[in-house]
Amino acid sequence: MAAPKKGRRAPASQGHPGRTLILVLIAMAGLIGGMFYSGTLTPRLGIDLAGGTSFTLAAQNQPGKPNAINETNMNTAAGIMERRVNGLGVTESEVQTQGSNHIIVNIPKGTDAKQARQQVGTTAQLGFRPVLTTTAGAKTPEPKPNPSQSGANGKGKGDKAAGGQAKNKPGTQQKASSSQSPSSQPTTQGRAVTDSLKKAPSPKPSGPAKPTTPQAPPTPPGGAAIPPALQKQLDALDCSTKKSRAAAGEKAANTKPSDPIVACKDDGAQKYALGPVAVEGTDVSSAKAVFDSQQGQGWIVQMDFTSEGGKKFGDITGKLATKAPPQNQFGIVLDGAVVSAPSVDKAIMGGGATISGGFTQQSAEDLGNMLSYGALPLSFKIDDETTVTAALGGEQLHAGLIAGAIGLALVIIYLVAYYRGLALVALASLGVSAVLTYTIMTLLGPAIGFALNLPAVCGAIVAIGITADSFIVYFERIRDEIREGRTLRPAVERGWPRARRTILVSDFVSFLAAAVLFIVTVGKVQGFAFTLGLTTVLDVVVVFLFTKPLMTLLARRKFFSEGHSWSGLDPKRLGAKPPLRRRRGAAPTQTKEA
Repeated sequence: MAAPKKGRRAPASQGHPGRTLILVLIAMAGLIGGMFYSGTLTPRLGIDLAGGTSFTLAAQNQPGKPNAINETNMNTAAGIMERRVNGLGVTESEVQTQGSNHIIVNIPKGTDAKQARQQVGTTAQLGFRPVLTTTAGAKTPEPKPNPSQSGANGKGKGDKAAGGQAKNKPGTQQKASSSQSPSSQPTTQGRAVTDSLKKAPSPKPSGPAKPTTPQAPPTPPGGAAIPPALQKQLDALDCSTKKSRAAAGEKAANTKPSDPIVACKDDGAQKYALGPVAVEGTDVSSAKAVFDSQQGQGWIVQMDFTSEGGKKFGDITGKLATKAPPQNQFGIVLDGAVVSAPSVDKAIMGGGATISGGFTQQSAEDLGNMLSYGALPLSFKIDDETTVTAALGGEQLHAGLIAGAIGLALVIIYLVAYYRGLALVALASLGVSAVLTYTIMTLLGPAIGFALNLPAVCGAIVAIGITADSFIVYFERIRDEIREGRTLRPAVERGWPRARRTILVSDFVSFLAAAVLFIVTVGKVQGFAFTLGLTTVLDVVVVFLFTKPLMTLLARRKFFSEGHSWSGLDPKRLGAKPPLRRRRGAAPTQTKEA
C-alpha cells in the first residue's frame, strides 16, 4: 500500500486565522497607546500646512574675493545652511538656491525663529582673533572736564567703567584647553581693563582744583598698547541694542582678516578690541557638543583642526598663554560678532582643543554648529524675512481632503455595488490600513521629525487606490475559483497563492518607484515619496495579516459559504460550472491553473 503523499503545510493564517487577527489588533492597540503615551495625537505638519518663517538671503563677495559668487559656492552654502538648520532639530525645512546669488530658507512653525535666523544668517566668516582688550558692552562715556572731581579720588564715571568688572552670564566664563586633557576650571573673562588700574584715593585739595590735561588711553595688561584709533573705535562702540550690534557686526565682517577690529559679544554684554585673524574658520575640520561626565565639566565643545590649522592654533595659543588677562583670550568671531572668548593657559598642540566652562546643552550645540558649519567662501545678508501663514495651505488641504473623501466614497459605492458583502471585508481592511498609517505618521513626527505636507497628503490619498486594488485582485481570484465549480473554503485557499504573487509584484513596483523618487528628489516631493512607500509596505502587511485571515474566517460562515445573493459570491450570478464531485475510488479531478 502506497504511503500517502505529504501535503503542503497550511499557512498560519489558514490554520489559526483568529490568532493572526488578534496579533494585528494588539499591534494597533500598541501603536495607539504609544501615541497617547507620547502626548502626540496629530501628525506634525509641514510649513505649507502649519505655517512658518521664510528667509531670503543674498550672497555678497568678501573683501579680496571679488569673484566668489558662483554656482559651486552657492550650492555649498545651501548645503551647509541645511545642515545647520537640521542641527537645530528642524526637519522638513527647505533650503534651495534661487537665481545666481540668492538662497531661500523655509522653516516650519514651532521652531525658534530667532535662533534659526541667527544660525542661517551667520554662516559667512569665522575666525579666531587674539583679544587686545575688553570692556562692558555699553558705549564708553567721554570724560567731562570737572576741576572738582577730575583728580580727586578717581571715582568718576570713566574710572568706574575702566576699572570695574562686567557681570558675566552663564556660558561666558570659558576656557580653551587641549582636547586630550580638558580643564574644568573656568577663567573669568570680561574685565573692563584690570583691577590694577584702579586709582588710589588722592588727598583732598586744600585750594581750588586746577584743570587737568587729558590722559592717554590706558595700556592694557600684557604691555601692548592699543592703537589710539582702535581705542577710539572701542569707546564709541555701542553693543546695548540689536540694531547697534548688527551695524557693528556688518562693519567688522567687511574688514580684512589682516586688520584689527572692534566687535560686540553676541549677547551685547561685552565689547572687544581684537587683533588680526590668527586661525581661519576653514581650518576647523569638525566641532561637536559633548557632555563630560568623567571630569564633571558638564557640556563642552570639542574641536578638531586640519593639519595646517592645528599648527596655527598651536602657535597662537602658545603666544597667548604667556600674557595676562584678558590678552590670554582669543575671540571666536562669526560674522563680526564674538560668539565665545575662551582663555588659554598653555600652548594647545595636536590639532584638537576643548572649550569648557558654564555651557548649557543648547549653547554648546549652537557653538559646535557654528564652528562646524560657519566658514563659507561667501557672506550673506537677509534681504527678506516673511512669516508664512497656513491659510493657503489650509485651503489646499481642505480641497485635497474633499477630493480624497469624494474618491473614497466612489470606491465604497463601487465595492458595495459590485462586491456586495465582500465590500465589508475591503472597508474593514481600509480602516485598519488608515489607523496604522495615521498612528505611524504621528509617532514618526517626534521620532525622526517627519512632517506631513501637501504632497504627503496626496501620497496618502493615492494609497487608497493601491490598497483597494490589492483587495480586488484577491476577490477576483476567489470568484474565479467559484466559477470553476469550487465551494468557498477551497476557493479562498486556492485563490490566495495566485493573488499573493500579483499583489507582491504590484506593490514592489510601487515601492521601487517611491524609493527612487525619494532618493533623486528634494523638498516636498520627498514627502510624497515617503508616504507612498510607507503606505505600500502597510498594504502588504494588511493584506497578508488581516484581509486573508478575515476571509478564511468568513468562508466558514453560512452567509458567505452558501453563496447568499448579497454575499458577492453567489455561484449563479458568477456563472459557476456544476460542482466538482469525486467518484468513489477515483483520483480527484485536476484543474489546470490559469
